[in-house]
Amino acid sequence: MRRTSRDIRTANRYEVLRHIIADSPLSRRELAQLTGLSQATVATLVTELLDLGLLTDVGFEDSEGGRPRGLLAVAAGRGALVGVDVAETYVHAELFDLSLKVVARADREVRPGENRPEQVVALIADAVDEVLAGHAGRVLGVGVALPGQVDREGGVSVYAPNWDWHDVPLRALLAERVDPPLHLDNPLHAGTVAELWSGAARGREDAVVVNLGTGVGAGLALGGGLYRGIGNSAGEWGHTTLVLDGRLCHCGNRGCVETYVGAPGIMLNLRELSPSSPLLHPDDQTATVRALAAAAAAGEPVAVQAVRDTARYLGAGIADLVNLLNPEVIVLSSWVTTYLGELLLGEVRTAVARHALRHSLARAEIVLSPIPTDPVCLGAATFALERALAPTPTMRRTP
Repeated sequence: MRRTSRDIRTANRYEVLRHIIADSPLSRRELAQLTGLSQATVATLVTELLDLGLLTDVGFEDSEGGRPRGLLAVAAGRGALVGVDVAETYVHAELFDLSLKVVARADREVRPGENRPEQVVALIADAVDEVLAGHAGRVLGVGVALPGQVDREGGVSVYAPNWDWHDVPLRALLAERVDPPLHLDNPLHAGTVAELWSGAARGREDAVVVNLGTGVGAGLALGGGLYRGIGNSAGEWGHTTLVLDGRLCHCGNRGCVETYVGAPGIMLNLRELSPSSPLLHPDDQTATVRALAAAAAAGEPVAVQAVRDTARYLGAGIADLVNLLNPEVIVLSSWVTTYLGELLLGEVRTAVARHALRHSLARAEIVLSPIPTDPVCLGAATFALERALAPTPTMRRTP
């Protein structure tokens, strides 16, 4: 796809602001070095961002001679962003200031069988209303990350296999409850951008972010930037075949990675070892994974074996990513990792080493996400920020 001058201008604004958020205060000269843009271009972009109220001058750096250089920082209190992580079992919303610090949080549960589009829209709207309660400043945008394949330009949930959604016009439905601007995308992409901004992929050229939740996927950062694919659907690694003629997946195929290492697959790994295990909570994935983690940490044999089996499946799948993409870092992320990450990590590394080509793996790291907040919310907020940095940004003021 050809990039217009407007696209390039937006991307350059985004890149300048990204570096200031990560490393402020910075001088214009330092920004030119970090972004690779000319000093004249940086000066123009900085002036525009100052005029928009997104940056502020914060004094001058010490100089051993010559003219002191002015320093810039984000005007954190001059606006806000909302990021929403919509998963198969929950909706989590966070309000960020312009330095991407969390100001407020809200959670809603997606109960089994209550995942029709209008029900999910109501949960998203309620969570957004809660984080914006009492906030009187301007909101640059609301970013919403939805499971499955998403048409980000059209605002459509193209396919969400775990909910059997097809071509749901979710942005239009949300616009009836949440003031625009609204921006929809995929949690794989959101989580990957969060790692690029402030996580384990920062400063890396090639990274894979493995999302372990109810669903499973792999966000890709190639050449230092997010890789979306031609239809914004790159990263559906969870629906690649791990076991021929294996477990039936919601997508209709058998043996998908997701059916062995997603939360329902982990529950099945445990059930196959011990059908009557007291760790199983059939209608509660989170409770089961949490109980499994506690029992495995305590050395309970069945729990330890269930975690080991999961790690072997996960390691085999990650080895395919290593052989195919040869990344610098593979990051394990999302809510299953929160509970099981430390328990899985060593076994996963061993399994990857067993299956991956030695040269492909030699310089790759496998790590847990270091981001202390919800990385999908953070990434979704940056998508709203990216749109707000278009040459004629649209902003709204909350009531």
